[in-house]
Amino acid sequence: MSAASGKKAEATAGTAGRPGRGARERILTAANRLFTDQGITATGMEQIAEAAPVSKRTLYAHFRTKSDLVIAHLRALAASGHTLESVLTREDLDPRERILRLFDPPAADVSPVRGCPFIDAAVEFPDPRDPIHAYAREQKLLMTRLVTALVTDLGCARPAALAEQLVTLADGAASRAMVLDEADYGRHARAAAEILLAHALPPGRRSG
Repeated sequence: MSAASGKKAEATAGTAGRPGRGARERILTAANRLFTDQGITATGMEQIAEAAPVSKRTLYAHFRTKSDLVIAHLRALAASGHTLESVLTREDLDPRERILRLFDPPAADVSPVRGCPFIDAAVEFPDPRDPIHAYAREQKLLMTRLVTALVTDLGCARPAALAEQLVTLADGAASRAMVLDEADYGRHARAAAEILLAHALPPGRRSG
């Protein structure tokens, strides 16, 4: 073997020993599509590796277990700005509008309609001690804290109780929109939210 061939072989071996460049992003993209289309528990790691495409060795180099991959998938969704909760941190909207935007139809024309991915994950992993369920719970509790802060800023009466009522409406509407495949189902919950806010807001802040 020539010196050049030897160096090439060493370089190839070194590359094979490391997770591929861009592989993590491809894995998460494939997992997102498959988890959305067919559910988490119905999707196998081998199927994700094939869709990425990466070797199973590379897949497990990035994610030691399927649970690790699912949590990374949920974290990526939370950071994407495309979940139900993301509107609550939009600084270009006033607090009342942020709350009411929880009931908007999806920005994209998605068919079939999907519900909240955190609720979906908790349903598929119902044990409260499961790390996936625990992460989903953290996101739903964060949603409540964000709404509580917004209604407090608005000067609403009993902000903690009001926030629980509003997030229950939002989560319920998202779930029913998915079951009924009706993207605009949130309009019903928005009407109820407007009534709740009208009764809780100080008189000078009840309109628009």
